[in-house]
Amino acid sequence: MVNVLTEIIISKPIDIVSDYAINPDNAPEWYVNIKSAEWKTPKPLRVGSKVAFIAFFLGRKLVYTYEFTELIPRQKLVMRTAEGPFPMETTYTFTAIDNQTTKMTLQNRGKPTGFSKLFSPFMALMMKKANNNDLKNLKRILENK
Repeated sequence: MVNVLTEIIISKPIDIVSDYAINPDNAPEWYVNIKSAEWKTPKPLRVGSKVAFIAFFLGRKLVYTYEFTELIPRQKLVMRTAEGPFPMETTYTFTAIDNQTTKMTLQNRGKPTGFSKLFSPFMALMMKKANNNDLKNLKRILENK
């Protein structure tokens, strides 16, 4: 099992952080490895929405579709792979520290299968590093707006 949890403090109100972060159209801007996001269901984002992503991770092209399974505005978003190389669940949570500061957590959980199962400890380390970079990117983008 891979279970990677990262968090960051962003000096912006919770509505700005959460509204930007949960929008799949913004993913290629702040996720280093995600190159594109394509809606498979009509906008806006809601439970049941599906979005296909193209990413590069550890030198490999990954094509996967996430289905959004839980959405509590400005608090929590959960999405799970509906199609892709291995089952993964991604959760964003948002906590207002005060009116101008937000803590965001990003958690990836999954169970690699087949050949990738052998590399799960290495994958977890690389995912943690990538997630930390992604959250730093998000912080930089939002704090400079």
